Amino acid sequence: MTKLAAIIGGGVIGGGWAARFLLNGWDVRVFDPDPEAERKTQAVLDNARRALPGLTDVAMPAEGTLTHCASIADAVAECALIVEAVPERLEIKHSVYAEIETANTTGIIASSTSGIMPSDLQSEMTHPERLIVGHPFNPVYLLPLVELVAGKKTDPACIEKAKAIYTEIGMHPLHCRVEIEGFLSDRLQEALWREALWLLKDEVATAEEIDAAIAYGPGLRWAQMGTMQTFHLAGGEGGMRAMLAMFGPCLKWPWTKLMDVPDLTDEFVEMVGDQCDDHAGTLKPRDLERIRDNNLVGIIRSLRGGDWGAGATVKAHDKVLAKLNGMDARAADVDPSQPVTTVVRTVPLDWTDYNGHMNEARYLQAFGDATDRFMEMIGCDADYIATGGSYFTAETHIRHLDEVHAGAKIEVRTQVLLGEGKKMHLWHEMFEGDRLLASGEHMLIHVSLETRKPSDPSAEIAANLTRIAQGHSALERPAAAGASVGVRK
Repeated sequence: MTKLAAIIGGGVIGGGWAARFLLNGWDVRVFDPDPEAERKTQAVLDNARRALPGLTDVAMPAEGTLTHCASIADAVAECALIVEAVPERLEIKHSVYAEIETANTTGIIASSTSGIMPSDLQSEMTHPERLIVGHPFNPVYLLPLVELVAGKKTDPACIEKAKAIYTEIGMHPLHCRVEIEGFLSDRLQEALWREALWLLKDEVATAEEIDAAIAYGPGLRWAQMGTMQTFHLAGGEGGMRAMLAMFGPCLKWPWTKLMDVPDLTDEFVEMVGDQCDDHAGTLKPRDLERIRDNNLVGIIRSLRGGDWGAGATVKAHDKVLAKLNGMDARAADVDPSQPVTTVVRTVPLDWTDYNGHMNEARYLQAFGDATDRFMEMIGCDADYIATGGSYFTAETHIRHLDEVHAGAKIEVRTQVLLGEGKKMHLWHEMFEGDRLLASGEHMLIHVSLETRKPSDPSAEIAANLTRIAQGHSALERPAAAGASVGVRK
């Protein structure tokens, strides 16, 4: 059965909705009178095609069909869900709903409004029972939250149907049970924004400093626990009750321009404490701390990959640690009579699998990092690669010899089996202390990045590689070198 959605308004939000539905296999019709609408929607869709599949470990379905329509009537005909994403002006939305109701009498109408009350939206409709608010967050194709709000005349069945639809396309539908201006998320966001504007107005901090105050600290916690559970955990074994006892009085101190604070009566404290206890379920403070820490490591390591925010801070710290570990050495510092230490690191939390030990891909990453480090040592670094030369890995063989767990301090020692002309043959061994964990064998070919064909390395790289290779030729050749799976040559 064809799944069909209409998007009225093809801007940033409408385009995001179109992308979310399309990439989840729905056919989508879009109407927007803007002559640039197709181009704008396509730009959002291009970003979504690049990013959304990276969230899942399962292949996305076949992409749906996108149709740009000449009228609202053409767009909404026979659609199960009609997403309204037009400007935040009540009169515009009312006129759009009138056209929708004329052409479609069964589909759910979901407004993307970020604050208009659904009862006001449905006030002039013939069939107000099928209008809901489905408030998303940009980028819609990545962020899963959608706030569902019913108006006074909304049929509750529409909320339940919408929950099923949004869940199917990978979203987290949050039913805001009380109709209130700004719903839940925007009220929380705007409270922080108001305080930020006051800090700017009073010249307490710059915009960059205010963003840093969130991005490098509480924002990382909020990304995985939210305000209430974060403070519940901050109260230690006493939970939220202890937190309110310690810091509740501070809420009435003149720290903020937002001074209307609820009275912290015993009844209110117990109510909040009970809800936070329920939220934690069977998880004790130490359990929540470990979950928090695992999540924070994953978030910050992801940011590290993009050299962004807190991840950039960690990445910069790597240079300090590399110097302490001797991982900043160059070829001239290497003793060619011994294997070269190319990796010294601790196995992070997110490198382990369902068996509790390091997964296969991370062995390859560790050995790949060792190869990259060796390349850097002999002069094939970022500056050299920018000139148009590099080494490409032609063949890899890894042996998994012992278990490696999160927190283990591992060291990779590298031996050059061949280093002449265009070829570089490396043998890596991974240790925890004296315990051999794995070996990795890499054959690499130097190439021209312009022609993508084999080429000779620079004279400096060739000389550095030859020096180490000649020294390593006196070392015993590993017995497993050159072996394939289960077969030793």
